[in-house]
Formats: sequence, C-alpha cells, structure tokens
Amino acid sequence: MTETLRTPVEHTATDTRRLALPDVLRGVAILGTLMTNVWVFTGPGSEWGVLQGALPEPSFGTFPAVAESVFRLVADGKFLSMLTILFGVGLAIQYGSAARRGQPWPGRYRWRALFLFAEGTVHFVLVFAWDVLMGYAVTALLAAWLLTRSERAWRRVMWWAAGLHLTVIGLLTAALAADPPEGSSSGAAPGPSPDGGISREVVELYAHGSWAEQIAFRLENAIALRLEPVLTFCLLLFLFLLGVRLFRAGAFGTDATARRIRARMLVWGLGLGVPLNAVVAVGGSDFVLLARYGAAPLVAVGYIGLIGAVVDRVRRPGVLMGGLTSVGRMALSGYVAQNVLCVLAAYGFGLGLASGLGEAWRPWWVMGLWAVVSLVLLVFSTWWLRRFPAGPLESVQKWALRR
Repeated sequence: MTETLRTPVEHTATDTRRLALPDVLRGVAILGTLMTNVWVFTGPGSEWGVLQGALPEPSFGTFPAVAESVFRLVADGKFLSMLTILFGVGLAIQYGSAARRGQPWPGRYRWRALFLFAEGTVHFVLVFAWDVLMGYAVTALLAAWLLTRSERAWRRVMWWAAGLHLTVIGLLTAALAADPPEGSSSGAAPGPSPDGGISREVVELYAHGSWAEQIAFRLENAIALRLEPVLTFCLLLFLFLLGVRLFRAGAFGTDATARRIRARMLVWGLGLGVPLNAVVAVGGSDFVLLARYGAAPLVAVGYIGLIGAVVDRVRRPGVLMGGLTSVGRMALSGYVAQNVLCVLAAYGFGLGLASGLGEAWRPWWVMGLWAVVSLVLLVFSTWWLRRFPAGPLESVQKWALRR
C-alpha cells in the first residue's frame, strides 16, 4: 500500500539541513561494528567458528586476556544496535522528505530497500556470512509501511516487538543455562570434530582454501548462517522504530531539547546497561544471547547520548571528527569495504594473517588490524567525499534507482 503525504509532518528547525550528529554516530557505529567483526575474521573457522563457539569467553587472567575481553565487551552488539537505530533515523528523514514534497510513501523507498537486499545478498555470498544488510532491508520494508499508520499504532507495534524479542531471548537463555549444548547447536560442519569443537576441515578452509571454496561453503550452509537476522527480527524492528521516535522527538538536533534528551539517554543507557552487561559477561556462554541481544542495545542508547555529549563540546571539528563524519556519510561503502579489507588480510587466499600470526601475537595483531582498517576508512572516506558527492556504493544505488 502506498500513501500520498499531502500534509508535511512536524519537523524541528534542524531538519532543513543535513544533521551533523547522525553522520558522526554512523561513522562511530561502522568502526565499532568492525571491533566485533574483526574477531570473527581472525578466529579459527572464521564465520562458522562463531556458531561452533570458537571465540573464547571473556577472561581476566592475564594482561592480553584482559585487553581482548575489554575490547570485545565494549563493542559486542552495542555498535550494531547503534547502527540499527541510525537506519531508523534515516528512514524517518526520508519519510519527512517525502512528506514535504507531497510524494507517495513508501513509494521509491521500497525500491531502495529491495536494492539494499540485493546488495546484502551479494555481500553475504562473496564477502561475509554475517551480513546485516539483508535483515535491514526486510525490516525497512515493514517499518516504512508502519509509518503510514497512526503514530499510536506503530508505537504499539514497537513495544510489542520489544516484548516478544525479550521473551524469545529469555527462553533461549534459560534453555542454554538448563542444558548447555555440546559443540554447535546450529548444524554440523563438514568433517570430523573429535574434540567437540570446530572441525579441522573448516579451519583449513578459511586458513588455506580458495575464495570459490568459501563461497560454496556459505551457499551450502546458508540457512544456518542466516539465522541471526531471523532470530533478531523483532529487535531490528524495535530499534528501527526507536530511531524514528528519537528523531521525531528531536534527539539529534542542536537545541536545548536535543541535549536534554541525549543526557537522559546517556544516564539511563549506561547507568542500566553497563551493570547489566557486566552481570551477563560474568555468567559466561550461557548468557551470550542475553548479552548481545538484550543488554547491548541498552548500552547503545547510552553510547548515542555519550557521543552526543562529546560532539556538543567540540567547538572546532578536527581531523578525527571530520573523518568520522565522512565515514558516516558513506556508511554503506565503509561497511562493505572494511569487511573486504579484513577478508583479504585474514583469509588464506589473501595475506593469510589469521593462520600466519595465529595465537602467538593475539590479541595485539587483531587490534592492530582493526586500527589499520579504521585508519584506511577515515582517510579514504575524507579523500573520496572531497571529490565526489556520495560514496561508491551509494552512487551505484542512486544510479540504479534513477534507472
């Protein structure tokens, strides 16, 4: 169903120009998401290793273990939730733009979402099994339609989605605590696994296999590797609509109301989220779902408030803030590019750092890889946007939609 928006919705004064804070937040979210994914690329068995529990639990026995645990706890699930909220903000901005022009809604936005799904499918097959773009595209289609309903109706859906998600995650967490699985619960990887962990065949595939072999493996195990967006669909819908609600409340503006909202987000998000994350981290692997999909989104809200408070105090944007803004303006290109760079650095058909350096230099080389890729994105994004109006993939998307 398409609705023609003849009467513009209410907007804050900052809606007439591009808001700076969402771009900065997107830039932080893109680099923060890499803080989680870099451990996937460099772990044994890479993408499949996550399902097999190859990533170690947080440990505080030695200094390297403490460094890795803190690095991962700061990022795991938090920046992905932030990125999801910001996709909702982008949806609200485009809805407002269509309203001001009296254009039909969802109208062209449906094609935009479908094109994003196609991009995500290519990204999943060729680059990275834990792609988020496909899930975002499906969620965006539903969220865009919900905005044609009354605000009371879609806000009711938002809270129902949150309640359903927490119920499912709570039941799964209780099941894990009552009967911890041995090995993977998501399917059997090819080859023997005598120690109950990830199979040697899969480890060899990512350490020394060809690109074509890895593509074939993703396609053969696509159902298991696509379970996350299905499991978290209600969470994605809630965070999308939360982004819409925050934008309409003026949380991303520059006035006193915006600062007051962000201050509340900072206090409640970090005040409740950080202790909750600490508790579930101590609980170990039985609480991994509750940590990533329950506590992390709450911290993400606090992160938005914290970053907003920092940006409010920046009188002269420097090189770092300019770079983050550039990464945020071409977030789609940055997201795909960072994954491509990590694939080429870590996997066997590239530099093979995951098997070459392995555990001997862990976690320092993994953190170093994140820092190098982040620096490349900051420099490249700044350079690119000085010469072109949009990022490479954003330009392709605009060209395709015009066609």
